[in-house]
Amino acid sequence: MAISPNARVHSSAVIEDGATVSNGCIVGPFCVVGAGVVLCEDVVLKSHVVVSGDTEIGAQTEVFSFSVIGEVPQDLKFTGEETRLVIGERNRIREHVTMNTGTQGGGGVTRIGNDNLFMAGCHIAHDALIGDRVIVVNSAAVAGHCVIEDDVIIGGLCGIHQWVRIGRGAIIGAVSMVTNDVIPYGLVQGPRGELDGLNLVGLKRRGVARSDITALRAAFQMLAQGEGAFQERAKRLGDETDSQYVQEIVSFVLGDTERSFLTPR
Repeated sequence: MAISPNARVHSSAVIEDGATVSNGCIVGPFCVVGAGVVLCEDVVLKSHVVVSGDTEIGAQTEVFSFSVIGEVPQDLKFTGEETRLVIGERNRIREHVTMNTGTQGGGGVTRIGNDNLFMAGCHIAHDALIGDRVIVVNSAAVAGHCVIEDDVIIGGLCGIHQWVRIGRGAIIGAVSMVTNDVIPYGLVQGPRGELDGLNLVGLKRRGVARSDITALRAAFQMLAQGEGAFQERAKRLGDETDSQYVQEIVSFVLGDTERSFLTPR
């Protein structure tokens, strides 16, 4: 057990032998920190937080009460193999959030980026890869093997099916079940999520140039109404535009995936 002399650990907390609690960390009342856990500098565990498994929590991340971080996967194929959960810096993990370690069949690591917000009651399953500046709203669930790219917003009570990829800057409306890949900057809504447009509000908030937004709108129309299969339209689109944002959509559609795509209706 390595606890920095500059860390503050409440007398009721349990820090198991082998854990690392770094400089500036605060471990609140009734927290449990397992033997394989590394808390990097200035991590805050509010109270009643359980962190277990081979889990690393990056600097300045704050974990709120009753969250369970680093427990074994909810996967019947898991047989106790050594797998990890790696959480980046400056994340906010609110009450009752659960995040699981990976599985051998999924690469062995669940990985969370930086500057994300996980609101109360949401779940991040085994082998998920979460980018930076992602918001997962209350009681949403991200299933195993999903890839959530940067700047995505997942609305409350959503379910993201296993193996689904959600491209950068997309937004998923509340109470949607997403069963297929979502293109970058896409807008998905409805009980069985449908690709219903572009995340124009998010693009404008990030200061994306009007010319790029116009190019994205034209690209969306071509994907919706062009001839041929969805991937064929995307390939043709890549040959006809020099917009970086449109090329990002093309690369995403033509990339490797285990799922089909949500296509414009």
